[in-house]
Amino acid sequence: MVSFAGYDMPLQYPDLTIKDSSIHTRRHASIFDVSHMLQTHIVGKDRVSFIESLTTADIQGLVENSGTLSVFTNEKGGIKDDLIITKTNHDFIYMVTNAGCIDKDLPYLQECAAKWRSNGKDVDIKVLDGRGLIAVQGNFLLFSFEFLMFVTHDVIMLKLIIGPEMTSILQPETDIDLSKLTFMRSTIGKVFGIDNCRVTRCGYTGEDGVEISVDAKSAAILVERILESKVCLKCFFIRFYFYDPMIRTQNRFFFSTSNFIFVDNCCIAKRRREAMDFPGATKIMNQLINKNWPKRRVGLVSDPGRVPRGEGIYPY
Repeated sequence: MVSFAGYDMPLQYPDLTIKDSSIHTRRHASIFDVSHMLQTHIVGKDRVSFIESLTTADIQGLVENSGTLSVFTNEKGGIKDDLIITKTNHDFIYMVTNAGCIDKDLPYLQECAAKWRSNGKDVDIKVLDGRGLIAVQGNFLLFSFEFLMFVTHDVIMLKLIIGPEMTSILQPETDIDLSKLTFMRSTIGKVFGIDNCRVTRCGYTGEDGVEISVDAKSAAILVERILESKVCLKCFFIRFYFYDPMIRTQNRFFFSTSNFIFVDNCCIAKRRREAMDFPGATKIMNQLINKNWPKRRVGLVSDPGRVPRGEGIYPY
């Protein structure tokens, strides 16, 4: 166990290597406890323009109940953090940001919202306390469910990865047409008799996944009912394995003065590139258009079996 963002997180299990866990997720399915992540609702009639003033997302252009990956940028052309933004058909925007940056992201959002309100704008930040987040990811996953659970004062986040047989098992237990729930789409319905479940098709390991947001009082019941279906066997609570390379990269690039060299323009919506109305847009777009970035992250393919970082090979 290791400490991360104020939570005790499992890094490795005694009967399972990191390699075994990674392979298991790629070949089968795994559970990721990500309850430590910051979940918020952005409310108020100016919520869309407010979030667009801080990120590179085209929230106006999003279809209702769909989401996108985006980034908070700064005026120097750098990136504060990445996040997932979901435009709902209700009176709020749902956002998930990284736990490791909560101490920066939340005060930043609250400070910016306060400035907007002082200028007569209608926007506020609602932290979803008492909600958990569980991710299930895997190669054989067709549908995965994220359960938001809260027990006493501890947030529990469970995410299940389930195989293709989940269609026949889950579909009779929900009023949501799962065949129409495409990537990054989100909807609310009844699951296993539990009302007001938000089901979102997304994942972060490169495998398929679905997240289910459920009221805390019903979370344990929902988990038990899905476990009874016996489709989520051999799942593991693993967290850092897939993020390790990215975390090391982010430490070098993510918070630099101008680091869209790292993200390139994949996170900048077309309308936002044309309008150039996000923080740091002039510097970022100048670098992307003229290709005059001082540094750029590239991928290299090396010969197999090579020792990394020039380290030597020593006999036992």
